[in-house]
Amino acid sequence: MTSPESRAPERSADAVRLKGLIETCIMMSMSRDRQALLQQLLGEGRRLLHCDGATMYMVTEQQTLCFELRTRSDPLPSQQIPLYHEQTGRPNENFVSVYTALHNRAVLIDDVYAESRFDLTGTRAFDVATGYRTVSMLTVPIAPRGGAPIGVLQFMNALDPASGAIVPFDPETVGLVEAIAAQAAVALDNLSLVESHKDLMSSLIRVLANAIDAKSPYTGRHCERVPELAIMLARAASEATEGPLKHFAFRSEEEWEEFRIGAWLHDCGKVTTPEYVIDKATKLETIHNRIHEVRMRFEVMRRDLEIASLQARLAGAWSDDAQAAHESALAQLDADFAFVAKCNVGTEAMDDEAVDRLHRVGARRWTRYFDDRLGLSAAELASRSGEADPELPCSEPLLSDRLRDIVPRPAEDRPDPSYGFRMDVPEHLYNRGELHNLGVRSGTLTQEERYKINEHMVHTVTMLEQMPFPKHLRRVPEYAGTHHERMDGKGYPRRLGPDRLSVPSRIMAVADIFEALTASDRPYKKPKKLSEALAVLQRMAGPHVDPDIFNLFLSSGVYLDFARKHLDPSQIDVEDASAYQAPGANG
Repeated sequence: MTSPESRAPERSADAVRLKGLIETCIMMSMSRDRQALLQQLLGEGRRLLHCDGATMYMVTEQQTLCFELRTRSDPLPSQQIPLYHEQTGRPNENFVSVYTALHNRAVLIDDVYAESRFDLTGTRAFDVATGYRTVSMLTVPIAPRGGAPIGVLQFMNALDPASGAIVPFDPETVGLVEAIAAQAAVALDNLSLVESHKDLMSSLIRVLANAIDAKSPYTGRHCERVPELAIMLARAASEATEGPLKHFAFRSEEEWEEFRIGAWLHDCGKVTTPEYVIDKATKLETIHNRIHEVRMRFEVMRRDLEIASLQARLAGAWSDDAQAAHESALAQLDADFAFVAKCNVGTEAMDDEAVDRLHRVGARRWTRYFDDRLGLSAAELASRSGEADPELPCSEPLLSDRLRDIVPRPAEDRPDPSYGFRMDVPEHLYNRGELHNLGVRSGTLTQEERYKINEHMVHTVTMLEQMPFPKHLRRVPEYAGTHHERMDGKGYPRRLGPDRLSVPSRIMAVADIFEALTASDRPYKKPKKLSEALAVLQRMAGPHVDPDIFNLFLSSGVYLDFARKHLDPSQIDVEDASAYQAPGANG
């Protein structure tokens, strides 16, 4: 009869094993690194079994077993073992690893060279090639309880703890290894689920960004290039060991992920911006360029002049003075249209004198003979409900701002004040009046259209702040929604000052502006050379962008690395950017 004293070491060893098993299962369930989890599983299994070597196979989507890990330093074989015969489709059960995977059952082999149930020629060939001697073997499935195996563990040569001699594997320890393998399978499944969700989220974000880029040729690949540049600059800031940014760093992959997602979503609100506003290349452009309608009025007026001259000739009332007046009227008409057309292009700023001339030209009259309500949609007719219907033919100004050109702003189209937006909202949603548009002082956008462009930040913030981001992504809306804020507090949509702009937000502002200045795929503008873009940012450093971030952009060489990858070689006219350094915020 065994005494209690003799059983004490056994109980102590079992307690140590159980404690180790519990700790291993807890650690595996907490792991977020697939490779580390697999290595832990293989190593812990080998420790529990007190054996000389171990190999791990994983089941592939192609229904094969591939070598994943081994404890020995020998290179992993590249060949894979099919679970089923290619020609017959029958189970390939002559291999012990395949048998374990197919039947979800552990297999004990006391002597490899005496084994007749399975084909172990591969193991024996390995022994011959390496000089190793495989005797005992244990093959265990990696499978959750009640689930199909996702892999196989194979252990070789159990060792006697006292003598170190190779012995058969203890059947009682098989259950412990199966328990670890089952826990690892659950952990791997959970990890795979998390990774697949992350991959899906990343893909959806990129699809949205690419869709915004594809929506308009005027945005080009902006949503793709800005995140790349922002990450390059954030990496430089994280690596800074001196200067004002030496204390900044993203210290975990989760922080990098949060910033990457924010960068990719920085313009997601543009999905709501109409293309005809984003793409507005001339002042009279909506869905089409309305200069053609204006030109036809001038054409009509010219023909009216020609008709009047012919009628006068037929009546015998023509003279040299009449000819001179006729030619002067034609020349004035040509000059007036050329002026209106030049105003429409919007490449030059308009002063008071130009605006006054525009109104004088617009006040000239032409005669309309056809009913302009015919062929209209119900919505267009409704927009004219407050207008009188003049008797035809009628005289109309060449250019006008009509009631029908005003699109009222619905109450629901105003920003929700609960988000803290501070933007001046125009009274009307759109004003398509011809004089109103042609009289834009600079560029092609009216006040209403410029707000519509800027409003994409309102939608970016509201869209993202309504999304249930997990805790480690809670700053995504901040990173995506602040790149149009300014250091002097005059930006949008919230007019945040420097005390409320984080380093990542400031990085996003520099990346966004530099990409927009240098992009060569914008049909509406010529890309700036590198020297021109850096000069613009140098002037903006301080009131608009953070000078410390801009100076790091230069000193780190990020500007040149990005330029060499994305700019046309003809744009790169700066190699040393030291002349563009701005006075630092702290200096």
